Amino acid sequence: MSEKTIAGFCIDCNEQGYLTNPDQWNKEIGLAIAKEENIEMTDKHWEVIDYLREQCAQEVAITIRKVGKSGVVTIKEFYQLFPNGPLKTASKIAGIPKPVSCI
Repeated sequence: MSEKTIAGFCIDCNEQGYLTNPDQWNKEIGLAIAKEENIEMTDKHWEVIDYLREQCAQEVAITIRKVGKSGVVTIKEFYQLFPNGPLKTASKIAGIPKPVSCI
């Protein structure tokens, strides 16, 4: 584990850049990570991020299929919003651990 400064906040993260403590996350950190990932955040992006954070808080395993069935976005929309590995990218922006289903 290492520390990294994002958007002026010192956060704990792993070697892949995922926050190791989701409680350290805030919207400014999410925006900064999105910028690093070349994602321009829209309201729909934030809906997905909020959903992922809620699922993580409830300790529910997150998968692309589950996101597609959430009613927030379809799988196709999920890939359009986060084109380079949607679940990995969205999880990183959401400040949650990398889902086990991601390799």
